[in-house]
This record gives sequence, C-alpha cells and structure tokens, in this order.
Amino acid sequence: MAHGKILGLSCGAVDGSAEILLKEALRAAEGDGAEVELVRLIELALPLEPTGRDADLPDDAWWLWERLLEADGIVVSTPIISRTVAARLKVVVDRLLGPNADVAIVAGLLDLRARGEEPAVPFRVDERVLKPRVAGFLSVGGSLTSQWKTLSLPLLHTTTFSMHTTVVDQVEFEGAGTPRSIVLDVDALARAGELGHHVAGQLGRSAEEAQYLGPEGLCPMCHLDVVRLRLPDVECATCGARGVLEGGSVTWTDLSTSVLSMAEKQAHAVEIQQTAAAHAGRREEIEAAAAVLTAYDRLVRP
Repeated sequence: MAHGKILGLSCGAVDGSAEILLKEALRAAEGDGAEVELVRLIELALPLEPTGRDADLPDDAWWLWERLLEADGIVVSTPIISRTVAARLKVVVDRLLGPNADVAIVAGLLDLRARGEEPAVPFRVDERVLKPRVAGFLSVGGSLTSQWKTLSLPLLHTTTFSMHTTVVDQVEFEGAGTPRSIVLDVDALARAGELGHHVAGQLGRSAEEAQYLGPEGLCPMCHLDVVRLRLPDVECATCGARGVLEGGSVTWTDLSTSVLSMAEKQAHAVEIQQTAAAHAGRREEIEAAAAVLTAYDRLVRP
C-alpha cells in the first residue's frame, strides 16, 4: 500500500477534460492507499505580481506553497492552450517555483548559515523543499496532430525541476476538443489511472531510487523529444542534456548539464551567488547607467 500525500493540480475548467483525467489518477492513487488532495487553480487568487496595483488583492500563492511542501507526490493536469499549458500554471511557476524552491540553493543557504555566513543573494529558505517527491503529468488537447501540442509536456517540467521532484510518468492526450469529451476515450481514462498508480507506488523514493515508468523519449533525462540543434551538437530543449548528432541518431555526451541533475542545480546556485557578489562591487556604476533609462518615460496606462 502507498503511504504519503499526493497533491493534484487542476489547471483547466472545473470538471473539464483535464480535471476528469486528474480525478481518474487521484482515484487510482487513493485506491492504492495514498492520501489525496485536489486544488483547482481557477479557484485561487494568484496575482502575477503582488505589488503595485495588485498589492491589495487577495493572494493564495503561499497557501498553495504550503500544500506543495506538504505533498510527497504531485500530479499536474492541464489543458493544452496555444501549444502550451494553462496560464494559471505559468503564474504558479513564476510566483513560487524559482530560486525559493531550488533544492541546491536552499541546501547551500542552510550550509552557509550553519557556518555563520550570509549569502550574496538571500532567498527564502524552507528546509521542507529538500524532501523527496515524485510527480506525474497529464496534458490534454483537442488537436489530433502533434504540432499543436509540442510544448505542453516540456513546460510541465518547470513545475518540478526546482524541487528535484522526480517525474515518474507523463502522458499527452488528444481529440478532446469540446468540453468534458475526454470521457469518450476509455483508453485515456485508463491511462490516467495508470499514471496515478505509478505516482502512488513510488511515494517517498529519492531521485536516485524512483523509476521512470512513462513512455520513453529521445532524452534519457526528461524522456521527451524536443531538441535544439547546433549541428552536430544537440541540446535537449526541455532539460539541457547535451549530445551530438551522428549518423541520424543522437549520442548523449553530457547529462550533468541537464537542469534535472543535482550537479547542474549546484553549479547554477554557485553561479547566482558569484554573479551577485561581482555586481555588488559595481552597484554605483549599475545604478548610474540604469538611471538614464529610468528617466526615459514614454509610458502609457489604461
């Protein structure tokens, strides 16, 4: 039996196709013994920038942060909109899942403070970020052709890589172009349930222990097929793993550059602090140069 809590993030319409798939996944996970919660992003107040005009608006972002940190597993389900994910999910990523959720940054800050030092860039430090988590992704669109869905699964990875959450399954659905019509696809519902079983079955496993059970893609790190070519060099556009194109196939030469690897997260954390330290000594120069453009004002407002 599964032990732990799974948070389901519903990113589309209430009881729409994406939420139907999410509920199938959560029902399966609950049947395996997991505790489950479902959060509808459409019901949350999530101002993009809680300052200025938005400063007095309700803000549920940090309530959601608590739910994310309490979870041992996450299932994210989104409609595919303009080839990508729902805008509400992008807001969650921008608000919550940057440096404050980065395991390498948090671990480094904890280490610095244990030595009585303070970092050049002081981010929020919450030790719960370091807990192992697993995740599954569901995306659903109406188109039957691949070009209308290309960016949905790659962008879903932005919800998990900072916390070093291990994606154990991911699936993209098609043909649900009218409200709730995914219910006509019995195989899709079954596949969503299978994803729920996969997530529930690996709760509590570390990134090294968790096993990927979804469809295999070209990249050995994120298991997706979206690549950036600078022939003969190849870079995974989702995660940054690097390789070369040889004889029509890719040979992966450096997986440590993937943002899914702890090595790259640690290198990035060091880079951030070094850049901030270098800029600190040139702050007057920066402010003087920026003041010229601050004074340039052609702003219009509604």
